[in-house]
Amino acid sequence: MKRFSVLLAAVGMVFATAALTSCEKEANGSDPKFDTLLEVQGDGTSLILGSNLKSALVATAPGTALEQEMLTFMKEEEKLARDVYMALSAKWGTPIFANIAKAEATHASAVVTLMERLGMANTALLPAGEFENPAFTALYAQLVADGSRSLADAFRVGALIEEKDIFDLKDDLTKTSNANITMVFENLLKASSNHLRAFNRQLTSLGITYSPTYLDLATFTQIVTSPMEQGRRYQLRFGQSS
Repeated sequence: MKRFSVLLAAVGMVFATAALTSCEKEANGSDPKFDTLLEVQGDGTSLILGSNLKSALVATAPGTALEQEMLTFMKEEEKLARDVYMALSAKWGTPIFANIAKAEATHASAVVTLMERLGMANTALLPAGEFENPAFTALYAQLVADGSRSLADAFRVGALIEEKDIFDLKDDLTKTSNANITMVFENLLKASSNHLRAFNRQLTSLGITYSPTYLDLATFTQIVTSPMEQGRRYQLRFGQSS
């Protein structure tokens, strides 16, 4: 059943110090620092590094009305993932839910940081299980109920959430040219792909073949049969981190 039906929906680059121009060095006073925004752990848990994100953001135009709608939706979608995984962690005590819930908290925080940088309002996160959009509130209750039936169903819920995140992030990336939104959403896309791999691995270990709901089978298969994705490196501008 398409439980999300009520809702809308990087290439890795390594910058070698040897390739930096003298102009870059002079403008920064020293060799600029590059680092990733994504910390990928052994089980696939993928956290957004908030301090690096703040330092990597660049000056852009304020967010458009469409971008504000997009970011408000994504803030709640990332919070939904966090809240559901927290509830399933309490139910089943399985490390994957606690670990990925922590990662999803960094994802929601990354969207909030982005909204604040773009001068957007409405950045607060409500308590667990509560959402500004009532559709998310109903969806949270449904997903927790579904995931509470069995551990296998809990893993299915995790996979469903992550493939929907991937679907929405890919769609959103076609609707914006804002450099900061693109940077954050590309990293969230890699993180969601890693989490989908992690949940699918759990289902496979139980002898269960997961059938995707939002992604086509070819896309899903490509994701789950490929290695965990690492984040590309960005120049950190520490003077702009506030």
